[in-house]
Amino acid sequence: MDTIEAIETRRAVKHYDPSHTMSEAEVEKLMGLAMRAPTAFNIQNWRFVLVRDPELRKQVRAVAWDQAQVTDASLLVVMCADAHSWEKDPSRYWANAPEGVKEFMVPAIDQYYRGHDQVQRDEAMRSCGIAAQTLMLAARAMGYDSCPMDGFDYDAVGKLINLPADHVVAMFVAIGKSTKAAWPLPGQLPMTEVVIENRFA
Repeated sequence: MDTIEAIETRRAVKHYDPSHTMSEAEVEKLMGLAMRAPTAFNIQNWRFVLVRDPELRKQVRAVAWDQAQVTDASLLVVMCADAHSWEKDPSRYWANAPEGVKEFMVPAIDQYYRGHDQVQRDEAMRSCGIAAQTLMLAARAMGYDSCPMDGFDYDAVGKLINLPADHVVAMFVAIGKSTKAAWPLPGQLPMTEVVIENRFA
């Protein structure tokens, strides 16, 4: 499946075959593709928590409005980010860059993030959003369906997955084999309303 077809056919699917299991090779391929998603300053601040334990899945479902895809999807990914990845040995993010580039970029990371808590959190959410879309399109290209999710108790999920204090939870992505087609597109806004030339009127 090419990229355009993956974009055009990706839908938020709610119903999954609970008996289907993804192979370890498929999971590794999927996560490898998700990790190709871009991040500012290459800080790779996303963290993909693969919730595979059936009992933990049930506990997560209980704090996620009892949504069936939490337990029925082949893979449940809790998209998290290390909001402080910018200060954790940042030279490793540019280890293979030419020396002049590395000498410029590593101090720039500190200057951009230090003392700017909102920027750190905003960047975490942006990174997770980009990675989640990459993950969903990769899943579609591999013949799987997916569902982005934010209907859950963030604090409760954080406790269940033992979220470190300097991390944030952004969203879930459920991935698996659908058993029921997604609803028809409920209402697409016209391009004239959402595409603005140069500036708002």
